[in-house]
Amino acid sequence: MSLSQEPAFSALKNYFVCGTKDITDEPYCGESGRHDNFGNAVVTTNGAGPHNIQLFMLSSDGTILNVLPGYWAPQDLVYEMGLANELNRIWMSNQYSRQQKDQLFRQMHLAHFKQHPRDMTARSHLQGFDAQHEAETRLHTSDFIKNAAAIEHPADPRHKWSPANFKTTDEVMHERLASHPFEKYERFNVAAFSDYGKQRYDKHEDAMRPDGHIDMEKAANIPSLGKAKHKAASDEDEDDRKHWGNTFLR
Repeated sequence: MSLSQEPAFSALKNYFVCGTKDITDEPYCGESGRHDNFGNAVVTTNGAGPHNIQLFMLSSDGTILNVLPGYWAPQDLVYEMGLANELNRIWMSNQYSRQQKDQLFRQMHLAHFKQHPRDMTARSHLQGFDAQHEAETRLHTSDFIKNAAAIEHPADPRHKWSPANFKTTDEVMHERLASHPFEKYERFNVAAFSDYGKQRYDKHEDAMRPDGHIDMEKAANIPSLGKAKHKAASDEDEDDRKHWGNTFLR
């Protein structure tokens, strides 16, 4: 998901055949509020809401070139489209063996996040509540944790949830994909790839007042979409509205 604005709008229109799939009944589907087609849209961080939406970039034969979990800023989406285009040329080429293609896929994904513009990386920090969820539920197993000791035994409690203690979503996304070179869409483990953070994500855009604040009474009456089994847990997570801010191996 991104905003319908340039440069993403023209890039999608001119270079991609776009389609959608309803994932409501998929086991990995999260929960969010219902949003009308012409409702409000707001900016958030790259990778926010990974259980609710995933953006696949495929070759014409259904081979995965790139995948973005959750929301992505339009300019960053286009940057990732460029990588997909390069990988598509390699995949369709007769110059390389399958082994060489797989090696290039891994190398290019692992190199790509290191080349991301600094402002793109800054837009890719975990939401505060997602970072806290990763640390509290899988401190020593999550591939988002960069400094477990600083989280478990912080010198200053105020810095426990510092972004410096976590990898960014753009880094982890490329690391996870690197271990699945040119995999077919039907074989791809979407649940594992999008497994981070809380199941519910919603910024209540359609309940936003002209002054930018959320009408909490209106937000409470907007119906939810997604897995019913997540509803009870999300009802207990109302405090998430105040905190805006796993491994995927064979």
